[in-house]
Amino acid sequence: MTDRYTVISADCHAGADLLDYKPYLAKRHHDDFDVWAATYVNPYEDLLADSADRNWNSDRRLAEMEADGIVAEVLFPNTIPPFFPSGSLMAPPPDAEDFARRWAGLRAHNRWLADFCAAAPGRRAGVFQILLGDVEEAVKEIRWAASAGLKGGLMLPGTPPGSGLPELYSRTYDPIWAACAEHGLPVNHHAGSASPPLGEEPAARAVFMVETTWFSHRALWHLVFGGAFRRHPDLRLVLTEQGSGWIPGVLDMLDYYHGRLVATAAQASEAATAEAKFGAGLAAGMGEAPSRVWRENCYVGASFMRPHEVPLRDRIGVDKIMWGSDYPHDEGTHPYTREALRFAYAGVPRAEVAAMLGGNAARLYGFDLALLAPLAAKVGPTVAEIAEPLARPPAGATSPVFARGASVRVW
Repeated sequence: MTDRYTVISADCHAGADLLDYKPYLAKRHHDDFDVWAATYVNPYEDLLADSADRNWNSDRRLAEMEADGIVAEVLFPNTIPPFFPSGSLMAPPPDAEDFARRWAGLRAHNRWLADFCAAAPGRRAGVFQILLGDVEEAVKEIRWAASAGLKGGLMLPGTPPGSGLPELYSRTYDPIWAACAEHGLPVNHHAGSASPPLGEEPAARAVFMVETTWFSHRALWHLVFGGAFRRHPDLRLVLTEQGSGWIPGVLDMLDYYHGRLVATAAQASEAATAEAKFGAGLAAGMGEAPSRVWRENCYVGASFMRPHEVPLRDRIGVDKIMWGSDYPHDEGTHPYTREALRFAYAGVPRAEVAAMLGGNAARLYGFDLALLAPLAAKVGPTVAEIAEPLARPPAGATSPVFARGASVRVW
């Protein structure tokens, strides 16, 4: 047994430099792309800085991650896909005229991502993007992504209030769940992708920070109560960069409502309460209790897991937790990943740390641990190193993993 951990980050971000998407677009879109690119104003400071190339510079990325002790990564999107008014996570819903162009932009990103993953064989699992407004096209893209080796799976867009889309519990999306289950591709729901527009008032950013994770959590109870896992038992859902400490309490709450709905729906009509109408037609459709669905079908991409969350790992499921660095974001752990891991995992049994830092992600996303082992033996953090408590956070660290008061979060 090696004395170093194999660390796989289940939450990293990547994307092409803006003009580098053009070769991945069909020629019929090139003129429109030139017009869009010439007038686009990037709203994200980190994509304008000298460090922006960490999103697409494969050699720099590999070197920085190895220096940080990480040997493989799951890649969520980060840069701006063609024809979007902002990042794909935050863009408002397209109108009818814009819909086809947005699809072309996402397909360009997906095809760039496939090439980017191929540049580091066995070390990257790319998460591809779709739009929910055309399920048939989404299924086509899922099948293409499976053939292209994008084993990170599907990036599930949100359906925020005002989007005009059916809610995620709708059976409208069954072909998407079926295609992902058929190809063994996880469905990933990342924080920030489900919040409604909040306007430009000064308070908007603060309200977004408070609410964004809750809006992202909604995918869990939508799919559970909608019966998606009952109809598609091989479907796997990953909730990423949403924290993890909220999970035990939310599962208890969902079990409570599940039990009430099933019980009231079973009442004889003459004895039924007013509440019984809420359970009508649900009992058979939604299947097992939410906590059991979690154990069978769900995972958490626990980006920079915090010390107060670690004692909850048994209630969450040690085999469900996948640590992530959030590279290259400022809130990520780079270049202090070793310190972040010590801060969170010192004193945790070695086998459990190994599972949360890499084993679980390898199993879900299909990484070959034997392939990664030689590199991990050179660059991975040592078992002894992570076992040593961290006395104080590094002076230059910006990750919330080191923030005081983090334990007060309720979701």
